[in-house]
Amino acid sequence: MRLPARRLLPVPAIAAASALLTGCFSGDGTTEGSGGADGKRLRLAMMQPPRSGLSPLSDDAFKLSRWSTAETLVKLDTAGDAQPALATSWQRDGRTWSFEIRDGVTFHDGTKLDAEAVVRSLTRAAGASPKPRILDGVELTAKAADADTVTVTTAAEDPLVPQRLSSPQLAVLAAKAYTGQTVNPVGAGTGPFELTKVNGTSSATLDRYDAYWGGRAKAPGIDVRFVPDGTARAAALRSGEADIVEAVPVSQAALLDEDLVTEVPMPRTNTLYLNTGKGAFKDASLRAAAREAIDAESIVKGVYEGRADVAEGLLGPALPWAAGLRAPVTRVEAGDPAGRTVTIGTFTDRAELPEVAATLQQQLQKAGFTVKLDVREYANIEADALAGEFDAFILSRATVLDSGDPAAYLYSDFASDGSFNIAQLQDPTVDAALREAGETPTGDARREAVIAAEAAVLATDAAVPMLHERVIQGDAAGVVGAAHDPRERELVTAATHVK
Repeated sequence: MRLPARRLLPVPAIAAASALLTGCFSGDGTTEGSGGADGKRLRLAMMQPPRSGLSPLSDDAFKLSRWSTAETLVKLDTAGDAQPALATSWQRDGRTWSFEIRDGVTFHDGTKLDAEAVVRSLTRAAGASPKPRILDGVELTAKAADADTVTVTTAAEDPLVPQRLSSPQLAVLAAKAYTGQTVNPVGAGTGPFELTKVNGTSSATLDRYDAYWGGRAKAPGIDVRFVPDGTARAAALRSGEADIVEAVPVSQAALLDEDLVTEVPMPRTNTLYLNTGKGAFKDASLRAAAREAIDAESIVKGVYEGRADVAEGLLGPALPWAAGLRAPVTRVEAGDPAGRTVTIGTFTDRAELPEVAATLQQQLQKAGFTVKLDVREYANIEADALAGEFDAFILSRATVLDSGDPAAYLYSDFASDGSFNIAQLQDPTVDAALREAGETPTGDARREAVIAAEAAVLATDAAVPMLHERVIQGDAAGVVGAAHDPRERELVTAATHVK
């Protein structure tokens, strides 16, 4: 797909945005750190700063994965099927799975990967509070059968154990990472790049780990800068201050040389979550009124400049089987919202969301609601959203981020005990459908159960899916081998380098 004709970014905008990165990168592709002697270091402009000190038990795990510093037992191929990583093979016996650990792997501190190290990491994750969302509703116990074999047992039979173990939140780290109250990944991974320094929420430094089991990386290191402002990220690519820029805002994509931009449909849905626990949207008829008031097509055209797909359900075109299985959903009739005031929350980290919020405000007010907006950085708003402090919340949500299977996302977001239940949904019918989807073996039957669970959620109007996003990533002209991953697990690999 060709991008729209390019428009020039005004010089003042370039200067202002570039100033946000001044001092971060030097002009020759190296920084004040080490590792630039035999090649150019990769300079990354990342969207969201760390939320939990880069703990793998939080969403920060995906940064560690995208930088190829922390690894898991299993990885997923493009179809979402489990493939060997730190584990070379596995087999199932009822509720217990046995994983053979790869030989010859060392952590960045020089210690050896063995079964005990795997057990330590999985046990810490399974006992975390809150749990990594891939373990929502899952009781998991890991034990060392011998030095090279780990058994993973679940309370109920779980056909998705290998896929769950591919989640970056279940990365395996060295013992040193677990010596404090929090998990510290610095110098504790197994990947081709060692995390050597973290400067709070501003930057991070990684150097090549020459003893990597998968072969020496081509780049000598990675210099990361966290740049929440989307205009600044795009300007960094234009000015040559960054080699790879993640999450280029739609509004900025047309300002870049089209040869530097890659656009990939992704399993990410922009959804309006409605608070079913209290406030106006506790009334199902008012949730229906909100749903009917929303014109998603105008949001796609106006805010996303056509670079997104109008949602028919929670699962989008990145899961091509979903549309063919989906059937019409029966919903309650819309009530009269006149005189009802609602507050919608969202965050600034994804540049389109504040504009989506403003558009929704207009659409809902036209229907009779009085709408207030609360827009902050994600780190400052997530806790309030999870606590049900808003009547509605706009979220850009990855639907297969953790396991390659949407059942985990549906459970996390809509089960009564889901860890990310922003809608505060407590619905026995939904819970039963989610359990059925989670217990069904992989294959066509599981896909049908997932779509049945999606229908149960949609019938409540606890969530109004609006559009499915696309990855827009910027790579400088000299970058070779950058990953373009719809699941946002990979970005820099051992093969990525600057010519």
